[in-house]
Amino acid sequence: MKKKTLSASLVWKVFGTAFFVYLFFGFMLLPCLNTLTQIFTTKNAAGETDPLAVIRFFFAGNMPRFVWNSLKLAVCLVVTVNVVGISIVLLTEYFDIKGAKILRLGYMTTLIYSGVALVTGYLFLYDNDGILTSWLAKTFPNMNRTWFSGFSAVLFTMTFACTSNHALFFRNAIRGIDYNTVEAARNMGASPFKVLWKVVFPTLIPTLFSLTVMTFITGLCAMSAPTLLGYDSINPEIVRLAGSSTANESFPQARAALLSIILAMFTILLLTVLSSYERKGHYLSVSKTKAKLVKQKITNPVANVLAHIYAYVLFIIYMTPVVMIVLFAFQNYPAIRAKRLDFSQFTFINFFGAQDYEYLTNRGKYRTRTGAISGVFSNDATIGGIRLSFILSAIAAALACVIVVVAVNYIFRNKGKKRGVVLEYSLLFPWLLPTILICYSYRTYFNSTDVWYVLGQNLYYKENVRFLIIMAYTVVRLPFALRMIKAAFYAIDEELEDAAKNLGASPLVTFLRVKLPIVLPSVLAVFALNFNALFTEYDMSATFQSSYGKSYAMVIQSMCLDEGRDGYNVNASGRRCASTVFIMVVSGLILYLVYGVGARDLRDRLELKEKRKKRLERLRQKLHLSRGVQA
Repeated sequence: MKKKTLSASLVWKVFGTAFFVYLFFGFMLLPCLNTLTQIFTTKNAAGETDPLAVIRFFFAGNMPRFVWNSLKLAVCLVVTVNVVGISIVLLTEYFDIKGAKILRLGYMTTLIYSGVALVTGYLFLYDNDGILTSWLAKTFPNMNRTWFSGFSAVLFTMTFACTSNHALFFRNAIRGIDYNTVEAARNMGASPFKVLWKVVFPTLIPTLFSLTVMTFITGLCAMSAPTLLGYDSINPEIVRLAGSSTANESFPQARAALLSIILAMFTILLLTVLSSYERKGHYLSVSKTKAKLVKQKITNPVANVLAHIYAYVLFIIYMTPVVMIVLFAFQNYPAIRAKRLDFSQFTFINFFGAQDYEYLTNRGKYRTRTGAISGVFSNDATIGGIRLSFILSAIAAALACVIVVVAVNYIFRNKGKKRGVVLEYSLLFPWLLPTILICYSYRTYFNSTDVWYVLGQNLYYKENVRFLIIMAYTVVRLPFALRMIKAAFYAIDEELEDAAKNLGASPLVTFLRVKLPIVLPSVLAVFALNFNALFTEYDMSATFQSSYGKSYAMVIQSMCLDEGRDGYNVNASGRRCASTVFIMVVSGLILYLVYGVGARDLRDRLELKEKRKKRLERLRQKLHLSRGVQA
């Protein structure tokens, strides 16, 4: 029996090691190395390999402009996002502002819709025929209706889109401040703003530094906003070059590879700086008896009024796109096209059902398209996009969680050993690379029948691209899942594992019956957050452009580009509004399950269970009394 157990354990170890090596080298390392080699294996007009051809083209052409534009956007975003992000958290968590709970809900709307949905929401307001632009044009006839485009539009949109990290992480840091230190400074006569600058902010430096790095990388790797708002940055150019050929321009694939490597270099440099800073330590706010933070009143009446005005102006900016999208989701096609609210035309056609559409042809004849006006859930293309995104996102989110749970269990069982460290850093490897580099590498490397370890299959061909998207989704979400699930494993009491061993349980039984039930809520939360991020994803899907791999976001976007052409996709804008509402409902439900129900500890759950029992008991008593009276 001992030999059999030993051999079974050895088989599992060998299988796990082989699978991990296959995953790391096959779907992380080799595709990226292939992208790197493309830069130095290009051929000139004479057919000779010229390693420096792309480098010379880079400096001679307009490619530096894309790099400069991305750097400019990233640097400006660091300033604007930190200003807005810090202020919304201080206004709702630190200072005593009237209506803070309502303000917080408005500021957190970016958590339930992002990417293409968020950008299209702003376009609905500020585009050349948008609601607000049309209203301003009537007031100021000489204004430029195309003002919302280019760098300023991207900066404005991404400033408010990227504060969701502050709403989560910086808010938690503020709530964790020891109020004793704040009260001590106030007792010494310091003003509220001096306390904030001298006492509070030093304890938040690590969080602010991390948020700054995340914001910089987000701006550097921006995709949705530059694409839709017409700004020349690196990621949209990489996607464009990936779909080009040498017949159109000089070595586009190698140029895309070079831009991807430049992004990777910036990302690696920033993460290296962040890691070195974290190793130096940081400021902490501690005392023997930590007190909960009490909101600070702004004693200066002028500053108090200005703070309230600023808070509600930000609230209007955050909420206006959301409110308008929800309202227009229930308007008919003429009202949406004219950007005019008409509550007498309230309809569900953008969600369900279909209508015929009559239009005037170029020859002056009227023609009818049967069912041209259709809702999200009655249109074959949108239903197909929802189904495909749901399946691919669910599989990738689940696969990432399974891989990470098994890997983290192995890492904790091999603490202090090199193999555990190697495994952990290998799973964090995708964080060193921009998402666009990973997806572009997959597209070029697996678009061939020469890759032997995928059995010579062209993974970019027809339905195979779906498997490629799943692998890209999984690899990109591995680092996030690792950080979250590893933190959950720290909560496991080692005495439980020792007790299971003393009772004769094998490592596998200990993992399944002792460890997994403890970390399962955290694993489910990570699965939900991964699914939420992938379901509305656009950047990666745009890289894998294929009719067999069109995600939900890509379907909506392509419909809006062809809206009304030849009488088809007539109410694509209406479906886009309805789709955004659907995405907000799904995302909001998932966030509620994770941060609402899932965040409750055992005591809170028992209290809620007891309250439900008491309500049911009172309801039964009332029903019993009412029946007795009737009798």
